[in-house]
Amino acid sequence: MGTATYLNPRQSFLHVPPPFSAVRPPLTRMKNDEPAWQSNPLFRFFASVRLAMLLLAVLIVATIAGTIYESSFDARVARAYIYEAWWFNIWLLLLAANLICSAFSRRPWKRNHTGFLLTHLGIIVLLAGALIGRLCGVEGSMTLFKGDPPNNLLTVDQHVLQVIDGNNSSRTVPLEIINRRPTPDKPWPLTTTPSGWAVSAVDYSPALDVKMEPKAVREGGTPALHFTIKTARMGQSLDSWLLADDADHGTFDMGLAGVEFKKGTATPTAAPGSQAADLEEAIFAFANAAAGQVSKVIRGGSTGVKVQPVDTEKGNSPKLVVTAGTAEQTIEIAPNLNKPIAIAGTPFTARIEEYWPDFRIKDGKPENASAEPNNPCVLVTITGHAAPVPEATDGTNGAAPDAAEVAGKNHLTLYVAADGSLSYELASRRMGLSSGKLEMNKPLPTGWADWTLVADRFLPNAEERFDAEPAVASSHAMHAEGIRVRATRGGASVEQWVPLGWQVSVPTEPTPLLIGYGNKQVPLPIGLQLTDFQVDWNEGTDTPAGFKSTLDVIDQETGDKTTGQCWMNHPMSVPDSWWNTCTGLTYKLSQASWNPQNLSQSSIQILRDPGWSLKWVGSLVIVMGIFSLFYLRPYPMDGVQYGPEKKRRQLKPVRARVVEPKALPVEKS
Repeated sequence: MGTATYLNPRQSFLHVPPPFSAVRPPLTRMKNDEPAWQSNPLFRFFASVRLAMLLLAVLIVATIAGTIYESSFDARVARAYIYEAWWFNIWLLLLAANLICSAFSRRPWKRNHTGFLLTHLGIIVLLAGALIGRLCGVEGSMTLFKGDPPNNLLTVDQHVLQVIDGNNSSRTVPLEIINRRPTPDKPWPLTTTPSGWAVSAVDYSPALDVKMEPKAVREGGTPALHFTIKTARMGQSLDSWLLADDADHGTFDMGLAGVEFKKGTATPTAAPGSQAADLEEAIFAFANAAAGQVSKVIRGGSTGVKVQPVDTEKGNSPKLVVTAGTAEQTIEIAPNLNKPIAIAGTPFTARIEEYWPDFRIKDGKPENASAEPNNPCVLVTITGHAAPVPEATDGTNGAAPDAAEVAGKNHLTLYVAADGSLSYELASRRMGLSSGKLEMNKPLPTGWADWTLVADRFLPNAEERFDAEPAVASSHAMHAEGIRVRATRGGASVEQWVPLGWQVSVPTEPTPLLIGYGNKQVPLPIGLQLTDFQVDWNEGTDTPAGFKSTLDVIDQETGDKTTGQCWMNHPMSVPDSWWNTCTGLTYKLSQASWNPQNLSQSSIQILRDPGWSLKWVGSLVIVMGIFSLFYLRPYPMDGVQYGPEKKRRQLKPVRARVVEPKALPVEKS
């Protein structure tokens, strides 16, 4: 038998019960259980959190930059550099791909993924709504005038170039010039016409001088006259072309004076101080003005009559004192309004046209501010047959500038007869009315301070043509931004400036090209017609409290008409059914602006956004997902239950037990 040996009784074994963990170990999936598409490196890249953080960070920075651009410059700059840039669209597509891959990386989905999936789904729906609104929506403005026919062309804040060939074929290309500009060495190719002309942009100017340069023709057309008017005292010189009897280009306005060109012959008038003639003069007289009156010769010359309102205090019957040479007559104003009254001892008749106890000028027109005699004023017309009297040159006409505006402007009318001879009629507050033959290249004193006019070029037959050049600081011509286009075909090349909002004719062969540069216009299936425009004023002030447009909306296909109103913060929807409004399939008409100088004009903002409902739904789903993530957890991830009346179970520490082993005999062989 073998001998028995015993283990060392000092050897002991530490027996510890399996510990209880309060944290549930994460559920892991074996690699061989994962679908192959989830383990694809490309899928893992698009589903990664790092990519999501990078995309969101860049989008946040881009949005901030776009906001700064829009406030510092305008919306066109923000769209060109940020919101409609190619890289911004790619970044949004990458974000959508990241969201989709991230959501599918959790397949198969469980209840605790609800908040995560809702948040990602909401962002995807929001991006889809924004994309649909950008591709299918429209936004722009429309300027309407009361009395005009319905208009269905929406003006969009986007510049385009339109080229019309001789065969009436039209091509429109977008042309936005923000920072980088075309140059003659590096032109921007735009389009090629069916006749073979290649059109390109070769230059850009932020301000152009647009002047009419009539083109001489052999037959037809209208007479054109070029003149220069200048003053040595102020060192100023102005020039312009005028077309006879042309509504747009037949007059030249200088503010307090104007020049007009007509067909016909000037009426001969007597020079001041010569033989008798039919005289007519309008006199504007103020009771409180030191100078007394402002007069305007209407016909023949000045009468030399003086008028003065008296007894205009409150409670008195206002009167008018008329003085003609040594004769003087007092007339009561109220009972003699708009009645001809002979002035005794003179060949003149006085007619009181209007009386204002409290005279004011509002919107360029006289009005009575109140019934109190704060600023009495009277307008009198004097007529008669007598020798004209030279007007006073003591500066009295400048005593009341507003009254001078009401009485009328200095005016020069130029005439061209059928045989091509030129004549003039000159109305001057200082020199009265005169007329005579207009000689080419000979100065004509106007009597308007030291202004003199010289007619230097005349075209008996001409047609309208405009020319534009980059503006200089001292220019007084019309200013507008514009581009210079070049049309080339074979060895022929023609260049022309095209101002913004204009259409010009480029002399190409065999027919000229019509090239227009302006804002894009989008035809709508509805037409708008302004039937009324109302302005509410703040009481006691000249500031508007609000303005409202009454519109007729005509369906272009069916002809159905709908009438509605829109004003600030109260848009009008067409069609106005709840379904169209909720889905965004409607045109929202909002009051945009108005013209204080023309209360028959109104500007309407029009918006149609088919992605409107998806944006709202996406935003709501995002809120639901975030709420679910933080407040509606299906069950805790660590396996411990929480509740208003349950506390977390506290785990007691486990002590180790030391067990002394018994001595066991070991047999030896």
